[in-house]
Amino acid sequence: MQQKIRYHIDGMTCQACASRLEKVLNKKPFIAAASVNFASEEAQITYDASQTDPTALAALIAKTGFSASISTATPAPEDAAHPGWRLWLLLAINLPFLVGMAGMMLGRHDWMLPPWAQLALASVVQLWLAVPFYKSAWASIKGGLANMDVLVTLGTGAIYLYSLYMMSAPHSHGHVYFEAGVMVIGFVSLGKYLEQRSKKTSLNSLGLLLQLTPRQVSRQRDGVWQTVPLDQVQIGDLLRANHGERIAADGIVESGSGWTDESHLTGESRPEAKAPGSRVLAGALVSDGSLIYRAEQLGSQTLLGDMMAALAEAQGSKAPIARIADRAAAIFVPAVVAIAVATFALTWALQGNATTALMHAVAVLVIACPCALGLATPAAIMVGMGKAVRHGIWYKDAAAMEEAARVDTVVLDKTGTLTEGRPQIAAVWLAEEKSPLPCEAGEGESAHEKDEAYFMGTEGGGVKNRGATADHTDERSHELYRLAAAVEQNATHPLARAIVAATTARGIAIPETANAKTDSGAGIRADVAGVGTVSVGKPDYCGLTLPENLGDVWAVASIVAVAVNGHPLGAFALADALKADSQAAVARLQAHGIAVCIMSGDNTGTVAWIARQLGIDDARGDMSPRDKAAAIDALKAAGKTVAMVGDGINDAPALAAANVSFAMKDGADIAAHTASATLMQHSVNQLVDALLISRATLQNIRQNLFFAFIYNILGIPLAALGYLNPIIAGAAMALSSISVLGNALRLKRARID
Repeated sequence: MQQKIRYHIDGMTCQACASRLEKVLNKKPFIAAASVNFASEEAQITYDASQTDPTALAALIAKTGFSASISTATPAPEDAAHPGWRLWLLLAINLPFLVGMAGMMLGRHDWMLPPWAQLALASVVQLWLAVPFYKSAWASIKGGLANMDVLVTLGTGAIYLYSLYMMSAPHSHGHVYFEAGVMVIGFVSLGKYLEQRSKKTSLNSLGLLLQLTPRQVSRQRDGVWQTVPLDQVQIGDLLRANHGERIAADGIVESGSGWTDESHLTGESRPEAKAPGSRVLAGALVSDGSLIYRAEQLGSQTLLGDMMAALAEAQGSKAPIARIADRAAAIFVPAVVAIAVATFALTWALQGNATTALMHAVAVLVIACPCALGLATPAAIMVGMGKAVRHGIWYKDAAAMEEAARVDTVVLDKTGTLTEGRPQIAAVWLAEEKSPLPCEAGEGESAHEKDEAYFMGTEGGGVKNRGATADHTDERSHELYRLAAAVEQNATHPLARAIVAATTARGIAIPETANAKTDSGAGIRADVAGVGTVSVGKPDYCGLTLPENLGDVWAVASIVAVAVNGHPLGAFALADALKADSQAAVARLQAHGIAVCIMSGDNTGTVAWIARQLGIDDARGDMSPRDKAAAIDALKAAGKTVAMVGDGINDAPALAAANVSFAMKDGADIAAHTASATLMQHSVNQLVDALLISRATLQNIRQNLFFAFIYNILGIPLAALGYLNPIIAGAAMALSSISVLGNALRLKRARID
């Protein structure tokens, strides 16, 4: 049986380390797949549990020169990188050399330490403080793939030995270059610390998510409220959160009321009203009121914990574009060593000066930086994933995010995706009055019953009645709602519930009925006091023939007619209404050059009506799940990169067929399992955010790769020609990684319009 596990890897110094470890792991027959991410310092391994176990896998990783510990989605706050004593001591030793270098630039050679002092300090650095570099380099060489530390140790070791020789050789008047080796080790160590700090804090969003759960919480035990640490809370405990505090666990409100901000999960900052019986989510901020709730899920079992686990796994995955850096890293260090050897030989041959040749060769070794290449892709992915999560978008892995950036065609399901997924009154029609209807004038009237309340904003959606005054039409419309709801409250059909809900929303009082009788497949009738027998159902059941040309909605909607004592009173057109943001979302997609298509199992007329409202030309109805999948395959065959959005079981085949797929949160489990990402707001507008964030991330990756490649393409020749000394090369190498990380961090501020 295959299982998946994540390890935190210590000891990786550059992408070559990650590539070497990944290569070793993937050669093992009991490992189905292994991916090592240098930026997140994680290895994700899928293995055969019948042949190995996590302990054996950790031991295998240790044999390659790294240490492994099982990774968790909730890193401790103390895991953040801090400068240790080794770095502080290195920087302190660098200070006198920096002063001496500044003096030499000003013509004051007396500022430099005497040779014996330089030797003493350089020996401390080279023989003690630089030991981690040597250990890493040796482990890398034993593994068969040289890393960045090989370049650093070769360069600084050569400088140290050459300077030592110049001091000890009799009658030698050559210069010593201890300062170059010391300062290179110092700059590289500082660069590694800054790089590590960025990876641990700025790049990764897990620490920010961890801060959303309170460290202490108010808990009731034996009728007494006490403040206790979060880790002492148990499932079933009663907890309290007041204004300005965060919810500690997923649970159900027992008492109290208020509003919570759940934007950490959904990306939607709109407050959610909470009352007894409402569900609360860990990490939510109580923006108003006070809530007492019973804990049902804690820690990793909460929705927040699940999101952190998903984010950790997604950030640690590898995007296909990262293969560019992997291939380069595999040959990078050997190629640089070869260039350095050639530089030494050619410079010595052309200039006849071994010292100059050595300095040029060392500069080549030090300027080369595979770290920038290794960080280019994963750094941007980590920031992009974090930005997506803050917008309520959960990608399963980096490959899905990269593919989403290339989408040029979006296929949308209709029901539950573009529409609310439930019928609503879209239009009302009143029959011509032939005899006065008994009604209780003014009963239940409110400001909602004015003209505009009955015009639903859809084509043909207004109240239709020829030859009636506006006030009289309002009165009869009021009566139509009142009587229809009175009868429909005895039914459970979705159309019946929609009419009752619309009547209640208008503040219209619904009378009681008697002798209700359902005529299966036709309608329902009941007696209303003071009115008579009211029938509600299909038009022919109520003796109603609708006039022609009422508007498009009447051609596609479900019609519910109302009759009193056999005389038609009017009719409702009920249709699945558009979500509030569907139109804006489609407009955004089209503005960004993304084609939009609707594929639905609903009838073609209804799909066409929805499409006309949204300005979509390509709309297809009466499609089976197999039809949708086949249509998406046809789009892909035509060269399109297709994203599919759906939330139902019938959407699963189409979601699987698309290049990248998005499921709505709380939709069918099979849809969520099949999809590449989940949209927490159940909103197509959030899909647009997902695609734009992916585009910005891919663009950032390309920029990072350009910076990394151009840095080495320009830096190595300049060092070989003597335009960069080893000290400047060491500083430049450290800055190259920091510049890539800094560019990745720009994604946090990228605008998503």
